[in-house]
Amino acid sequence: MPVTRETVGEKAATLGHPSYVWRFGQDRRLNLIREWASLEGKRVLDVGCGLGMYMRKMRAFTSDVYGVEIDLERAAEAGRELSLVACAAAEALPFPDGSFDVVLSHEMIEHVQDDRQTVAEAIRVLRPGGRLVLFCPNRLYFFETHGHYWRGRYHEGNTPLINWLPDPLRDRLAPHVRAYTRGGLRRLFDSLPVRIVYHTQIYPGYDNIVYARPRLGRLLRRVTYTLEHTPLRIFGLSHFLVVERLR
Repeated sequence: MPVTRETVGEKAATLGHPSYVWRFGQDRRLNLIREWASLEGKRVLDVGCGLGMYMRKMRAFTSDVYGVEIDLERAAEAGRELSLVACAAAEALPFPDGSFDVVLSHEMIEHVQDDRQTVAEAIRVLRPGGRLVLFCPNRLYFFETHGHYWRGRYHEGNTPLINWLPDPLRDRLAPHVRAYTRGGLRRLFDSLPVRIVYHTQIYPGYDNIVYARPRLGRLLRRVTYTLEHTPLRIFGLSHFLVVERLR
């Protein structure tokens, strides 16, 4: 099939966009990862590693960083520099039980076929005491950032309030991606041998706004990052969840 704007758009709808550049927003998330899961000298797996941006940054703290990516083209590109990248589905990780100290799932679980199996696999490959660090879309955020479908065509970009609609309407407009409530995300871990270490919601990095309108972007950061310390954090862009394997 020839590569066209439509096929690229469909791929983005199905798999999401990987991180192409490293900016403030990514740096902030890396700091959150390091705050809640020690990386120094650990064996780390990035599930849904995309082009390997987080892998490269985490290699500053440990040389033992692996990646899994379902898209062959992205896995191949990441693997040109990062040798420890496998092309595989998140629901069937190609590693033995208890292989890793830290598993990262960064804005990936919303795209998989089976999110419960994905979570179970992440816990399976963790060692006891190891931690899963997970970022995923928050159902209460004001925009659906993965675009939407209308009359059979995919429209890329931010769409307001789709995720606030009842499930039947929301799933017709955004059948390609999930968004999670606090309770819905936590229920994925029911019956698994884990404890929830930390769970909150975080607001965006606003990197594009800062680039185009620096004062406005910096104001948004100050205001919404303050809101993260109040009950209004529930409207943040993403869930940030840290889970520890017990046994």
